[in-house]
Amino acid sequence: MPRRAGDAPPLAIERQGRVATLTFSRPPNNHIDRALVVLLAEAMAALDADDGVRAVVLAGAGRHFCAGADFSGGDSGGLDTPRDAPGETLYRQAARLLRGRKPVVAAIQGAAIGAGLGLAVVADFRIGCAEARFAANFTRLGFHPGFGLSATLPRLIGAQKAALLFYTGRRIDGAEALRIGLLDELVPQAEVLGAAQALAEEIGHSQPQAVQSVRATLRRGLPDLFDQAIEREFEQQVWQRRMEDFAEGRRAMAERRLPDFQGR
Repeated sequence: MPRRAGDAPPLAIERQGRVATLTFSRPPNNHIDRALVVLLAEAMAALDADDGVRAVVLAGAGRHFCAGADFSGGDSGGLDTPRDAPGETLYRQAARLLRGRKPVVAAIQGAAIGAGLGLAVVADFRIGCAEARFAANFTRLGFHPGFGLSATLPRLIGAQKAALLFYTGRRIDGAEALRIGLLDELVPQAEVLGAAQALAEEIGHSQPQAVQSVRATLRRGLPDLFDQAIEREFEQQVWQRRMEDFAEGRRAMAERRLPDFQGR
């Protein structure tokens, strides 16, 4: 997605004490693509190497956290990126985000949809508001969930609740997300970023090696599971995106209606 004159940079990094805030900006809805995930992964790696940073806040600029992946493909590296570019697909780049050592708090002030939901659940904690919206809407588009969600979402909210969100593609608000464990804290919309930074600062007062050690224990096996999941997810998406139903799913999304899938 080309930038226009006057647009905010795609990624801003702000340091405040022990906390670093990464804010990505892709107006109007913060759609994510491979290039943006690479920027995030590289920024996370640099902060990982900085002993002065104890925790990271991940935020989206504007109304939404991330309303999904960029479907345009081409140079932007969206979901239509060919499989014959090893290590360069959106999901393989996303796997790098799981391999950091430091805790991440996501600030969810608006939509976290599809790949945006995948990005949100890579974080250790999520602070949101009643106005936030969450959906794993892949099957409503006509294809398999991606961004490692088949590994991360069941681990976070349980297999049964994850299956319900995957099968239906339903959209839930912040209150429901808090109830099922997708959010850790619900605050007024204007306070989401500040609350996320406050939690990160609280974490930052704990002994850093102890926190990182506990985090590694709690996430034991998750990076490898994520790697396995994205291979399966992408394999399924490749053939499903060639189906007529995928085109119908995209039309229905653009027209804001329920899709009429024919199973072909």
